[in-house]
Amino acid sequence: MTGKKKAEFDWGKVWWVLGLLAWAGVSLVVCQFVVSYAMVMTVDMAGLGREVLTQPVWNAVFAAVTYGLCLLLVVFVPWKVLNMKTNREELGLTGLPTWTDIGLAPVGFVVYFVVAILFMALLSAVFPDVDWEQAQDVGFENLFFISDKILAFVALVVLAPVAEEIIFRGWLYGKVRSRMPAWVGILVVSALFGLMHLGWNAEALQWNAAANIFCMAVVLCVLREITGTIWSGIVLHMLKNGVAFYLLFISGMS
Repeated sequence: MTGKKKAEFDWGKVWWVLGLLAWAGVSLVVCQFVVSYAMVMTVDMAGLGREVLTQPVWNAVFAAVTYGLCLLLVVFVPWKVLNMKTNREELGLTGLPTWTDIGLAPVGFVVYFVVAILFMALLSAVFPDVDWEQAQDVGFENLFFISDKILAFVALVVLAPVAEEIIFRGWLYGKVRSRMPAWVGILVVSALFGLMHLGWNAEALQWNAAANIFCMAVVLCVLREITGTIWSGIVLHMLKNGVAFYLLFISGMS
């Protein structure tokens, strides 16, 4: 009997990818919990009162320490413990940003903006009972002084885009893409990134934030595919967070 044997589905790759997603997601949650607990213990021992943790300087410290710990835990622990070596090419950090990277960022921003509007309209029609207009909690409030705004800007517009792009479109997408088709990597990494932004406010889960971030993540992954690096994604991410920062803290003079 002749003919090609039908290829068997590789469940090993599926479980490997699911393990990576679980590792990245759990690591981020654990890092936030550990840093939060450490900061609470610090102010308690210093007798400062936990209300100081709402001040911009403490929020900035929380962001910086959390992102640093996440990078160590997500990227370097598998490297050292499981010998899951990572290079600059896999992280998407080869070379320096080019004019093409910079030019593609605003184009990607426009695409993301249009896709997000259409996607949110679709979700609103399918799930009308969900509040799709909740304000996203960005972790900063009561920015009364210029120094407060500078701290918030550095945390939200500089640290967050760089760290999140290295973790998600760099390490995670690079690992998934090495064993899966591009469309699989784009969907699973973007879905996890959206879920990691599924914050909680006083009323309900912020599904609107998760859906919006999912759309941006898809565009960021596509930019990684086009350019081979995460430079364009970092610029787009900074642009998006910069616009949000302006609308939240500058235009309203909060």
